[in-house]
Amino acid sequence: MSTVNDRFSPDRSSSLLSVKDLTKHYGCDGAAIDRVTFSAVAGEILGVIGPNGAGKTTLLEAVAGLLPINSGDVVWCGEPLPAGRRRDVLFYLPDGVRPYQDQPVLQVVSFVGNVFRRSDADIGSIIEALGLQPVLRKRVHALSKGYARRLMLTIGLLAPHDLLLMDEPFDGFDLRQTRDVMGVLRRQTARGRTLILSIHQLADAERVCDRFILLSAGQVRGSGGLAELRAQTGLPNGSLEDIFLALT
Repeated sequence: MSTVNDRFSPDRSSSLLSVKDLTKHYGCDGAAIDRVTFSAVAGEILGVIGPNGAGKTTLLEAVAGLLPINSGDVVWCGEPLPAGRRRDVLFYLPDGVRPYQDQPVLQVVSFVGNVFRRSDADIGSIIEALGLQPVLRKRVHALSKGYARRLMLTIGLLAPHDLLLMDEPFDGFDLRQTRDVMGVLRRQTARGRTLILSIHQLADAERVCDRFILLSAGQVRGSGGLAELRAQTGLPNGSLEDIFLALT
């Protein structure tokens, strides 16, 4: 059973989302993100890579329209996308959030599934794919960090949007769990859904992402696929960590 609507059909010939010169200042402390430009195409996993404090969360919140910006543009399929309309085409999954903490997990998942008009079969398929069955009767506040992350990912995959923004989706998982979740996300993009993930663990990013935006101190230091970044840095066998250190 598919966990994504069949309407997703990748068109890798043009940008789905384009971000141009996005800038956000906080008072006199300088730019949290400074003229950030990138694009995402349908059916890819794009990684926003950088250490804590690089501006990854600020960038995702600005793209999602949750954070006012000082300048820059967000374009969807070639047309300007105002902040108020972004919820129609993209879904943002924040880090460290536990919705409806006093409710059982199953009730939360069922509620979200009903809001997005997902069938019982779709809901069950996503629960199974993310291994949420053992905690369905638990209340959200009682979940471990790993299961809280599974719940948030379940909510994200229930959303019908073409583009998902996910902040640190692998935080709280061990190596095997991370690999399994990567497989779930890969199956989503195989049907055309686009994912933009913020990731601070470079090894995880290298394993799952098609392309990378290397972010440091709010600025893009490099972008492209691994082969492009290796060519850019003159490191033909370099890991993503080697490349990031070379560019920052």
